[in-house]
Amino acid sequence: MPAPVRLRELIRTIRAARTQAEERDVIQKECALIRSSFREEDNTYRCRNVAKLIYMHMLGYPAHFGQLECLKLIASQRFTDKRIGYLGAMLLLDERQDVHLLMTNCLKNDLNHSTQFVQGLSLCTLGCMGSSDMCRDLAGEVEKLLKNSNSYIRKKAALAAVHVIRKVPELLEMFLPATKNLLNDKNHGVLHAAVVLVIEMCKHSPDTHTYFRKVVPQLVKSLKNLIMSGYSPEHDVSGISDPFLQVQILRLLRMLGKSDDEASEQMNDILAQVATNTETSKNVGNAILYETVLTVMDIKSESGLRVLAVNILGRFLLNNDKNIRYVALTSLLKMVQTDHNAVQRHRSTIVDCLTDLDVSIKRRAMDLCFALVNGSNVRGMMKELLYFLDHCDPEFKADCASGIFLAAEKYAPNKRWHIDTIMRVLTTAGSYVRDDSVPLLIQLISNANSLHAYIVQKLHQAIRVDISQQPLVQVAVWCVGEYGDLLLSGEFEEETPVQVTEDEVLDVLEKILHSSLSALATREYALTAVMKLSTRLQSSTNRIRKAVSIYGSSLDVELQQRAVEYNALFMRFDHMRPALLERMPLIQKSGTNGPMNATIHGDEKEEGGSLPAQEQLSQQAQVNNLLDLLDDSKPTVSLPEASKVHQARGELLDLLDGLNMPDLQSSGLTAGQPQLLPDGIAPPSFQNASNSKQGIPSITAFNQNGLKIEFSFERSKANPNMLFITLCASNSTEMDMSNFVLQAAVPKSFQLQLMSPSGSIIPAMNSGAVTQLMRVLNSQKHPLRMRLKLMYNHKEVPIEVMTDVNEFPTQAWE
Repeated sequence: MPAPVRLRELIRTIRAARTQAEERDVIQKECALIRSSFREEDNTYRCRNVAKLIYMHMLGYPAHFGQLECLKLIASQRFTDKRIGYLGAMLLLDERQDVHLLMTNCLKNDLNHSTQFVQGLSLCTLGCMGSSDMCRDLAGEVEKLLKNSNSYIRKKAALAAVHVIRKVPELLEMFLPATKNLLNDKNHGVLHAAVVLVIEMCKHSPDTHTYFRKVVPQLVKSLKNLIMSGYSPEHDVSGISDPFLQVQILRLLRMLGKSDDEASEQMNDILAQVATNTETSKNVGNAILYETVLTVMDIKSESGLRVLAVNILGRFLLNNDKNIRYVALTSLLKMVQTDHNAVQRHRSTIVDCLTDLDVSIKRRAMDLCFALVNGSNVRGMMKELLYFLDHCDPEFKADCASGIFLAAEKYAPNKRWHIDTIMRVLTTAGSYVRDDSVPLLIQLISNANSLHAYIVQKLHQAIRVDISQQPLVQVAVWCVGEYGDLLLSGEFEEETPVQVTEDEVLDVLEKILHSSLSALATREYALTAVMKLSTRLQSSTNRIRKAVSIYGSSLDVELQQRAVEYNALFMRFDHMRPALLERMPLIQKSGTNGPMNATIHGDEKEEGGSLPAQEQLSQQAQVNNLLDLLDDSKPTVSLPEASKVHQARGELLDLLDGLNMPDLQSSGLTAGQPQLLPDGIAPPSFQNASNSKQGIPSITAFNQNGLKIEFSFERSKANPNMLFITLCASNSTEMDMSNFVLQAAVPKSFQLQLMSPSGSIIPAMNSGAVTQLMRVLNSQKHPLRMRLKLMYNHKEVPIEVMTDVNEFPTQAWE
């Protein structure tokens, strides 16, 4: 058989191929010749053929058929054969293939070979692809070689020991004594390998931290020698002596000094020397400084040293290399919580990074800017961030807007500034504001009582110019619906009055309703706003009625339902419209049950924590959409109607009839039968406060200053867990009590719903009463507890009283 081509000739032929098909043809022909040579057991050219297979493997072609030939070369006595055999084994074999177990004995023999280069080959192979079983079998030989007098062998053995510990962590203790001695080695390569080995041990066993903390002075001395040593051509890299070893020693010091005062104290001086003596003109020096900064951040270092570390990162921000700037911003973001004042000194440099062309640097700079905002710099930082919001790419606008909202809420110097900032964001990046921000902004505006006129004017002007930004339009439309009367009054604090007519306001809202740019949620906001304006605009009621009636046949069910209910108000219950469409009460923010809750009838408090009262029952009791006439939040609204209870009850049920409810007479129900509420649960009779059938006695919940609140109870027949509580408020003083509002809250295990009261005026001298129905769902049969908040005016003085009711009869909850 002719001699096979040399590796050099094969490489030349492959590179000369003009197409990939031609290259594959050359490879296939050569593989066929190599297979034939292997079958003939040709020992003369086995080494050459395996070398060619390794090259083909590097090109991505299959070369698995040469695995056994690698083992034959390893068993050879010639060094050149062993070298190619071990190289092929490292590339073509791995621990997932059982073939590699056949070389364990060869490795053991070569580890004890008299030639250092053969020992080095076997150590490299073990460190590269040794399996767990192989490492267990050969760990003893590796431990012996760690004590070898040859520095070349000690270095290779230390690296092999790293692989052994990764595969079999329980063998770690075997290498501890030898590793500690290696840290005294003068050879840089051996010392480097020893430090890497110690780092690996510390990662796998926290107990080794205590063992190696004793050598911290020794490591400090080695690092000091590297810094103070003169020029050494063998180890010099860009004017710095062995930067790779310095970096590894700093990493090990970081692990040993973490959470240890004594070890940290021993490192402080050397870390300061490294930070001040390392040249920063080359990337090599920057790498050492970065490791120094990370070490200072992790150990219990002195405050002055931490300031020095922050200043190093500040210098990194001025570097032309984008990678260094990114690393500096990331590190400063981690340090800002612990060293806030030190990071603040570099605020101007950090803000300049917002204009960087690299998007990743912009992102990190934006996050760091928000972390730097505090009460003293909020105005300046918000100015910079708003400018960034104006000019940044769309991918940043949503996060930037949310960050500004949070920072402004936390650090706003006053409400006027807070509102101005929010409106600036809405007008600048309204389309990118997240949907969950809209209710939060409405809650903020609702609580700014003195600024309502100013806010509604600004937002109205904004939507007259642009209605494409949906979050802006939703907030603006809500404000116009709530505070439209303030918009028309022309009285604006610190602003030039702008006269707005009723037609102009309605023109904008109708434009939003009809616009193709408006989302469904925006149209729902607008329709409700138009309806609310019917009580705020005196001469446009007919126009509003026509605008609302158009959507009675809308294809969208939600819009259609709202329009039908609003039309029912106009046609049959016009006398109730002002009360139903009055302004929303203050929306109190709660961090427990979502971003905000309209706690109109209760501020729930349980075990010292405040929770909003739940205003909905379970799914089977959620059909009561009386208060859909307002919006989706379904608040309970007090209706100042006549004091006669049965009239209030009849009007509420008539309102349902106006929404095409089934006729009671046509359905076969007589007047004597109990009428059902919309959820199918029969309410108690208002005329019969005492419930003799159920046997639940009445109680006096409150009796003070002439105001008496009595509770009477009745169990629901449809749902035994449902309790009806009829509240009766009477006034024994000589003057009426007006604007009476009751709020109630229960613990989380209950569900409470308050129906509309019969009126808001309690007549004097017990000549009448205000009644109100409460429904409590107690599915877990817990003892009933309730907190009441009573608000009313008496003798033109507003009175607010809070009381707890804990003495409910046991029949009410058992």
